Amino acid sequence: MVLLDKERIKEIIPHREPFLLIDEVVALEPGKKCIARTYLKEDDFWVPGHFPGYAVTPGVLMIEMLAQTGAVCVGSLPEYQGKTALFAKIDKAKFRRPVLPGEVLTLEVELVRLKAQAGVGRGCAHVDGQTAVTAELTFAFQK
Repeated sequence: MVLLDKERIKEIIPHREPFLLIDEVVALEPGKKCIARTYLKEDDFWVPGHFPGYAVTPGVLMIEMLAQTGAVCVGSLPEYQGKTALFAKIDKAKFRRPVLPGEVLTLEVELVRLKAQAGVGRGCAHVDGQTAVTAELTFAFQK
């Protein structure tokens, strides 16, 4: 079941196409946990150049997808509405498998610490139950 489509996601985070990288939110506990999905397509902007003939989703973009998922989790809280979550730190990132066009990437972020000016989340992205990337993300919030 889809809780938030792209239009509703845009009400929470400032990202816009072509850099809005999550398609839908399927589970949300504001300030605690968010699960989103991205449907990877042949016409995604990075496909022609990364890599020709073997279109692997860039790892840095998967980290950004996790960050956007975490930003929805935080931004759904009233006290964080209108604030932008910026990267302060990326830690313990591990890439386990390539992610290709035609696959659905499920993104899960659980917040482990949240204060007025910063937050930390643990993220995991997977395809059909296979882990693609894990990372710990630290956000700083700005108006």
